[in-house]
Amino acid sequence: MASIRGLIDDHPTLSFEFFPPKTELAGEKLRATIDVLEKLEPDFVSVTYGAGGTTRDTTRDTVVDLCADRRFPAMPHLTCVGHSYAEIHDLVDDYQASGVHNVLALAGDPPADGSPNPGDFRYAIELIEAVRERTDLCIGVAAFPETHPRSESRQLDLRYLAEKLDAADFGITQFFFDADDYFRMVDDLAALGCDAPVVPGVIPVLNPVSVGRFAAMNGTGTPADLWQRISDAKEGDERVEVAVDAATQLVGRLLEGGAPGLHIYTLNQSDAVIRICERIDLRRGI
Repeated sequence: MASIRGLIDDHPTLSFEFFPPKTELAGEKLRATIDVLEKLEPDFVSVTYGAGGTTRDTTRDTVVDLCADRRFPAMPHLTCVGHSYAEIHDLVDDYQASGVHNVLALAGDPPADGSPNPGDFRYAIELIEAVRERTDLCIGVAAFPETHPRSESRQLDLRYLAEKLDAADFGITQFFFDADDYFRMVDDLAALGCDAPVVPGVIPVLNPVSVGRFAAMNGTGTPADLWQRISDAKEGDERVEVAVDAATQLVGRLLEGGAPGLHIYTLNQSDAVIRICERIDLRRGI
């Protein structure tokens, strides 16, 4: 399996994010979704990690199975929250032994009750260092075009992001809706001497309530006009088309501006993803 940084350096990449299934039925649905999306020839996929590592085993099993059975590499998310050094060392050793070659190192969400993080890690840079000292895995990190919600300032957030990218191999952004936010972040990173590739993440707003909730958690602005158009559309195909049109317009601006690829947050669904990909060509633009 190739390193994701090598793929990004070679050509604009197409990738998808999935979350690990909680039930056997959800697992069957995810496999069916991946069967469909595999026809789009993604360069890689990522699999999320539950709060505090609650889906560690399911994430691990999903990723290992994908790396064994599919033509593309699968990348597990790793988070700082709730993990000891020993647990992370054991997990990344297992990943490397199981044919996994890429990980996404994240700070993770703090405990919902406001209690201190019970783990040994506080910042993603510490997690990156722990992975580096044990393995030669390719490491990705998260980027927030509109600034991390827990950062003291945009300038400080950019400095920390540049440090993470210098220690890692590439970045993937949280989803956003204004291409200018992404390009401003890239320009500001370049001004700090950081030229590591950062792949933009895009989400089709099929459910404005749930996506709005995710956006609020991550400090992402939600365009009122887009939310209104989607809310006004009839549920079903009409709503999907509005969401797909908006996502495709955003993707067009990103690719035309030189973004190194596209990462789509699928929410384990395939219809909107297929429609978006039918309207773009990462090798030649829209």
